[in-house]
Amino acid sequence: MTQGRLAGKTILISGGASGIGLATARRALTQGAHVAIGDIDAAAGERAARETPGLHFVRLDVTSDASWAAAVDDVRTRFRRIDGVVNSAGIFLIGDIETCSDEDWRKTHAVNLDGVFYGCRHAVRAMKHHGGSIVNMSSVSGIVGGHNVLAYNSSKGAVRMLSKSIALHCARKGYKIRCNSVHPTFVDTPMFRDTIDHAREPERIRAALLAQVPLGRPAAPEEIADLIVYLLSDESAFVTGAEMVIDGGLTAQ
Repeated sequence: MTQGRLAGKTILISGGASGIGLATARRALTQGAHVAIGDIDAAAGERAARETPGLHFVRLDVTSDASWAAAVDDVRTRFRRIDGVVNSAGIFLIGDIETCSDEDWRKTHAVNLDGVFYGCRHAVRAMKHHGGSIVNMSSVSGIVGGHNVLAYNSSKGAVRMLSKSIALHCARKGYKIRCNSVHPTFVDTPMFRDTIDHAREPERIRAALLAQVPLGRPAAPEEIADLIVYLLSDESAFVTGAEMVIDGGLTAQ
């Protein structure tokens, strides 16, 4: 990528200690941004900050409005402003309409949906006077259904529509804040690998999942990060309310 696409911008990324969040943080740094990662796993967040010079870590429980408020205020104090927020924190739990427990339903929505809602609320608060970009991680599961990922489907579909509502609100208010959702398929992250490893037949499940992807492989986290960097940059100045699908052709079938 051309260097300096995010020069002078400050970006806050939830779920930034691993996976897509960390890949995005590292990409954003190479593009000239000031980058803060927020994560509930303080040990992983501090380790990521040590291993990647320039990263600032702030502890963040995305299910807490107060934690979001504190994290945003911390980043604004340190860097003077925020220009982009990436809501990347998420969890994935298996369960269909008959097996999904109340606890799994609520936990999934607390992280995947409430966490994005709070993140967007405080992103708008921080950026409405100067503009910026919000990028919300959804999934192809926010577009197409799966028989045994009930809560995940529900939460990611809600993120898709939440993003559109925020995009329209900010446009109507003249805030110059854009909001878009990103919809990847299987990505080679710790969460994906952990899900496969805990299956009864890991190799068979992995093969069956990847058989759904015309390109025949999972995405690399860096490939998703490149799309997010585009949405954070001024190159996407006319892109808002969009659902950006990056799925190796899965939804084209």
